[in-house]
Formats: sequence, C-alpha cells, structure tokens
Amino acid sequence: MRDLQAAGGTALSTAAASRPARVLGGRAAWALALGIGALGYAIDQATKALALAYLDPQNPPVLLGGLLRLQLIFNPGAAFSMGADFTVVLTLVSVAALVLVVAWVLPRARHVGWVIAFGLLLAGILGNLTDRLVRPPAPLHGHVIDFFQLPNFAIFNVADMCITFAAVTIVWLVMITQVDLSGASTKEARPKASGGGA
Repeated sequence: MRDLQAAGGTALSTAAASRPARVLGGRAAWALALGIGALGYAIDQATKALALAYLDPQNPPVLLGGLLRLQLIFNPGAAFSMGADFTVVLTLVSVAALVLVVAWVLPRARHVGWVIAFGLLLAGILGNLTDRLVRPPAPLHGHVIDFFQLPNFAIFNVADMCITFAAVTIVWLVMITQVDLSGASTKEARPKASGGGA
C-alpha cells in the first residue's frame, strides 16, 4: 500500500513539476482571479466612500504640484462621460460582461497573466456596476463616482484603473507574449528550412 501511495505521490509531484511556471491549476487560477477581483473591488468602494465623505466638488484638492486633482463628479455615462443618456444600457452591458468573464472566460484561463488580467477586469466591472445599481438617482440609473483627474484627461476612479490595466495586460499577452488562455503559444510555427537534394 505504501508503495502505491509513494508511486501515486511521485506521479502527482511529477505532473505538478512538469507544469510550466506561469500556468496555474484550476483552483489556483480561480483563487488568484477572485482574490485580485475582491481586493480591487474593496479598494474601489473604499476610495469612493472616502471621496463622498471628504471631497468638496467646489473646492477640489490639488496634489503633486498640480499633477493630480481630486475632482468629485457623478458620471451617468461611460469613460469620458460618453453615453450619458444610455445609463441603463451601460448597466446591462456591464452585467453581460460580468457574466461572460465569470461563466466563460475564467473557467478557461490558466496562464497567470490572463488570470491577473481577468481578476482586474472583474474588479473594474463590479466597482462601476455597483454604482449603477445602488447609487442615486435610481437602480440601473446610478451615477458612477469619479474623482481622480490628471491634466487634459478624463476624471476616473479605481475601477477604471483596473479595467485599463486589464486591457493593457490583455494587449501585451496577445501581441507580445502571444499566449492563449491556457498558456499555449499562439506564435506561428516557423517553416522548416528545406534541405537541398543531390
């Protein structure tokens, strides 16, 4: 019996050791993605609560020599206040994106880069979706709380930052690293050089 246990343990250890370093098992991938999602969501909601409690929209603090202004606004639209007249549509799109990430994408993601990207995306979607569902003026019509402002740029929040970092990571994985969700390379196989015959 001990021999069988040892043999089984060796097989399991060998399988784990043969897995590429950047490829995770199913449970580890879910744990990492949900952990990142939960942390990003918590930071987003905490900073929004602080913004509501301490920021005066008429007298925004200016930090870092003018590089950052904490300008509190209530955004009915998407990024750059686009789609302000379609808040309900944006809410439904966010719900659909959340379902897609949780039900289809995350179960297939094993490469650590993709898992991190989708964890960030999960945090961003949840953060802004929560505002649209529970903030005034009404459920599904809620305005998103934004308060970070850089010179000549849109006012944003932590959820927007998570979505942006997720998008950059996905572009990097697709264009530079060239790996799919499972961690397999998507680079085209180089054609073999044809040898000359006599």
